[in-house]
Amino acid sequence: MSFLQLDGKRFLILGLSNRKSVAWHIGKVLEGEGAEVIYAVRNEARREELNKLLGDRPCLTCDVEQEDSIKALGPAVAERFGKLDGFVHSIAFAKYSQGRLVPFHETERQDFLQATQISAFSLVELARALKPCLNPQASVVTIGISSSVTASSYGFMSPIKNALEGCVRFLAKSFSADTEVRFNSVNAGPLKTKSSAGIPGYLENYLFAEQLTMRKQALTTQEVADTAAFLLSPRSSGINAQGIVVNAGMDWNYFDEAVVKKAMRPDPS
Repeated sequence: MSFLQLDGKRFLILGLSNRKSVAWHIGKVLEGEGAEVIYAVRNEARREELNKLLGDRPCLTCDVEQEDSIKALGPAVAERFGKLDGFVHSIAFAKYSQGRLVPFHETERQDFLQATQISAFSLVELARALKPCLNPQASVVTIGISSSVTASSYGFMSPIKNALEGCVRFLAKSFSADTEVRFNSVNAGPLKTKSSAGIPGYLENYLFAEQLTMRKQALTTQEVADTAAFLLSPRSSGINAQGIVVNAGMDWNYFDEAVVKKAMRPDPS
């Protein structure tokens, strides 16, 4: 038997966008451990785009911007698949209506509210919709960001990801009234994904973060997926309402000698 004890278990993964996405890597780990994986994507157009990647894997649609779509997901899962042993929330979106990042105090109201609903509150709505489908000891995992990532180039998504962590803790408490369902987040350092590439100035932060890791190698999406799989497994049964930081030690390495030396070089100008 595999150490993770995931053989025969069933999970729903939301947020698949391409082969490089965290959601896909998590799904591959779960499948490798013998679990059944169901995907849910935004709409039919996205499902068609991913048809070649998904193959014969089951895939539902759920647009988390639409309340009715979220409400319909629970009955659809129950009818086609029965119970779940957990689900993965790997969903984030931010619209920069001005075409660039602006100082946080200049963030547009609509941009902030839309990003909050999609990236944070959708976890609450999905948990509510899927609760009847969850086995009593199911596990829910969402993808957050490392606490060290507060750079201005990440824009207003930093406080929204903080809100996501808050939702994790309160969902864990709320569900504890009548279940043993666990909620945790994997708080990842900067990753090389297609979605992150669209954030203005992200590349510079990614390369800087790599230099701050103790091993001088950037965090990989696979490492995040491995942590998520562990949190979904019965082997992590004692972990609940937590944000597990996965960033190769960068948040404890601010004063790395090589980085400090480069920063203190005289300005050539």
